Amino acid sequence: MMQSLYNSVSGMFSFSQTLDTISNNISNMNTPGFRGSESFLENVMGGDGTKVAGTGQNLSEGQIEQTNTSTDVAINGEGLFILKDSEGHTYYTRSGQFQFDSSGTLIDSVNKYAVQGYDTSGGFGDISIADLKTLPAQASSTINITGNIVPTDPTGSVSNITVYDAQGSAHVLTLALTNNSTATAGSWNVTVTDSTGATIGTGEVRFSSTAYTPVSGYNTVTITPTLGGQQQKLTFNFGTAGGLSGATQMPGVADSLAAQVTDGHGVIGVSSYAFDQNGVLQLTYADAEVKAGPQLALASFADESSLQEIQGNLYTPPMNQVAQVGRASTGILGGIEGGSLEMSNVDLTQELAEMIVIQRGYQASSRVMTVSGDMLQQLYDSTRGG
Repeated sequence: MMQSLYNSVSGMFSFSQTLDTISNNISNMNTPGFRGSESFLENVMGGDGTKVAGTGQNLSEGQIEQTNTSTDVAINGEGLFILKDSEGHTYYTRSGQFQFDSSGTLIDSVNKYAVQGYDTSGGFGDISIADLKTLPAQASSTINITGNIVPTDPTGSVSNITVYDAQGSAHVLTLALTNNSTATAGSWNVTVTDSTGATIGTGEVRFSSTAYTPVSGYNTVTITPTLGGQQQKLTFNFGTAGGLSGATQMPGVADSLAAQVTDGHGVIGVSSYAFDQNGVLQLTYADAEVKAGPQLALASFADESSLQEIQGNLYTPPMNQVAQVGRASTGILGGIEGGSLEMSNVDLTQELAEMIVIQRGYQASSRVMTVSGDMLQQLYDSTRGG
């Protein structure tokens, strides 16, 4: 009879511990990357009731949901993100809720640990865009001239041509053409002036009287003005002989000369960024230029179930487990879904069903204790009465 009391207590205690596991699962059902756990019960030899043998994690993937936050990432497949704290300790997680701090380092939003990956030269370490927040200035070198100039016009011009020097400063130029056909058929003298009206370069361009396109050898004008304190080569390209994509000299067609600067810019900042399926951060700058940045690293383990869960949805491996580190979408490692998060893999319906079973088991164990107590009381009363 006393054994039934001990058995009922062990049952109540085991069910209570199992309920702790279920309550933790339910409380984290909206935690990104959380993996639910399950308690395992075993019998105690000798008919001494039951006990919790341990807990195991559900390693299945959670549902991936879009967040439209560019630094949120989810792993579609195997692998864990790698984090490192300020003391150099390494942790692993499935939660890709990341953000850039003020220094440009990618960190996880909960623990503020640095996310690990590969820089553009292949080096491994903290993912950072500190050196990629801006594109350095680039000097302009080529200006394409398009449109038409009437062969009988005395002059023609293109104004508001903006070029950049090596320091990123803008300079507004004007291209003027003066008809020189009385000296040479199809010839135009070219003069380039700056915003003050000062001449910074001259040249000549010629057009074919039959093809109406530039003549080879006279289809470009190259000048070397001093811009931003240093000489800079600028080439005005009027097109190719026989080609209609550049400038033309056609009678009966209105003047329509225009200029397109093909290169050069000031210092340009990042306007947006996003991770691609390989975990490479693609940075888009204000001029729409896209540049590949650092790449996320992922880790895998031979026995992922042996990882120890610690606070903050992080995992650490036991001493006998060594992480295999690589790039996303390589080997067994899964791909990356940018702007998304892997949600918890907790199945609320299953958890509630198990909670009902545990409740009934606890009630039954409690009833056994009550009945055992009543029987002991009756035995005591009958003994005392004798």
